[in-house]
Amino acid sequence: MSKPPVTSSSPEQDIADQVPSHIFRQAVEQAALAISITDARANILYANAAFQRTTGYGQDEVVGHNESILSYRVTPKAVYETLWVQIQRQRPWNGLLVNKRKDGSRYLADVTITPVVGEEGLTTHFLGMQRDVTEVHRLERQVQNQKALIESVVDAAQVAIVLLDEKERVLLDNQEYKKLIGDLGKEPAVKILAELRIQMDETFTHAYTQHRNIAAREVCIQLPTRPPRWFSCAVSWFEEHDVGADAFYEPQRRHYLLLTIQDISELKHQQETVRINSLHALLSEQERIQSLRETLAGAVYQLEGPLNLLSAAANMLERRLSSQPASSPKEGEGGLPSSALEEAIQKGREALETLRACIPDQSSETVQTVNLNEVLADVLKLTTPNLLGSGIVVEWVSSEKPAMVSGHSAQLSNLFKQLISNAIEAINERRGGKRELRIVCTSHTDHIEVLVEDSGPGIPEELRYKVFQPFFTTKGSKRKHLGLGLAMAQEVVNRHSGTIDIDTGYYNGCRVRVQLPYVTGGSRV
Repeated sequence: MSKPPVTSSSPEQDIADQVPSHIFRQAVEQAALAISITDARANILYANAAFQRTTGYGQDEVVGHNESILSYRVTPKAVYETLWVQIQRQRPWNGLLVNKRKDGSRYLADVTITPVVGEEGLTTHFLGMQRDVTEVHRLERQVQNQKALIESVVDAAQVAIVLLDEKERVLLDNQEYKKLIGDLGKEPAVKILAELRIQMDETFTHAYTQHRNIAAREVCIQLPTRPPRWFSCAVSWFEEHDVGADAFYEPQRRHYLLLTIQDISELKHQQETVRINSLHALLSEQERIQSLRETLAGAVYQLEGPLNLLSAAANMLERRLSSQPASSPKEGEGGLPSSALEEAIQKGREALETLRACIPDQSSETVQTVNLNEVLADVLKLTTPNLLGSGIVVEWVSSEKPAMVSGHSAQLSNLFKQLISNAIEAINERRGGKRELRIVCTSHTDHIEVLVEDSGPGIPEELRYKVFQPFFTTKGSKRKHLGLGLAMAQEVVNRHSGTIDIDTGYYNGCRVRVQLPYVTGGSRV
């Protein structure tokens, strides 16, 4: 008796044979995914319980009907055409269809259709699986809408907004930030953060490492050939949970930096204009008061001389009269009666006291720590119109370190304003040649030195000290100069325990040297 032929089978078939067929049926019936089986023409032969829960149709209501009973008109025809082309090639198709339930309500179905191929290589059935993704789609679209809304709002904002990762790489920015790129060059955010680091030092480092917000701070960005730009900047941090699979059970967070940048250059310019105008008004008032002080003091000084001579003559007359015999003077002898002369002297003394009383008091400005670099910069701003009008080229060299002194800011400003104004007038006396003004501030071991050099005619050595005397001027009376400018400068320097002199070794014009001590007890930076 011959043995039956041995038929070979695939490993997958061997495994399937080990699972009873009713297990397959129960697994499909109890699956949470809506499953349907159709013939080659898409007529439904079977639908599981999940199919009923999803569509509202029971198995007895759909068996024998075409799968198209679920179709809804809003699904484009091209989608169905692509579906049929794919499955007729015996390839699975997956996509989204808008389907209609039994009650007429619509839902978005994530559908996968797999052709079932028989032993002869022909498609005998289709396996359809679908799940309702309406809520997922709604949430995704809601997130997209919110994202688009946020991006629109951010783009419409009048301030520059930029989002950076922890390595300070730009991830998102708006239109205002893109404008800053055109103005400041590549990645303005990096430049601004660098300035904040310098400005805040350890405070910034602590806030940055601890991911703490930084309230609005003003930052100045210097530009090579243009005026500096001022910005009000704020830093905010937020964290994002990692969406990777590895972080599902062990959450991981990423931190992002949100930098808002508001251009306040125009506001700072307006504030600076107001400040300079206020300073100009203050200096003009102080100059007027100081000029009045010097004028009245000079008048008192000038009147005291003749009055003292008159007083001496009166004393001489008194002694002469007292040495003569007690008899009535003859007519024409003895000059003015001594009583009349004494009365004139008394009236003169009273007039001098009245003048002294009219001399204004010194300014009550408080003593404070003053940076001469800032004082000189302000004075140059004040005198810029005169410098430009005179066609004078200015070289301004500030001290590398803060030039800190103790004193009265307004008085020091007036001091250098007088020196610069004198230099401008001296340069204007020359009709030709160089028209240059050089101001140098230097920090020395125990004092700050300021040099004011002009290309004017200079001052002769014999007048080196005389020019600081009140009412002395080299410009002549026709120029209507009282000769009080350098005298007032001398008084301010004396009040600040400094020195002022004219360098006789400078032959290219005039060099005035001012030396002021460092602030007492102040820190030298």
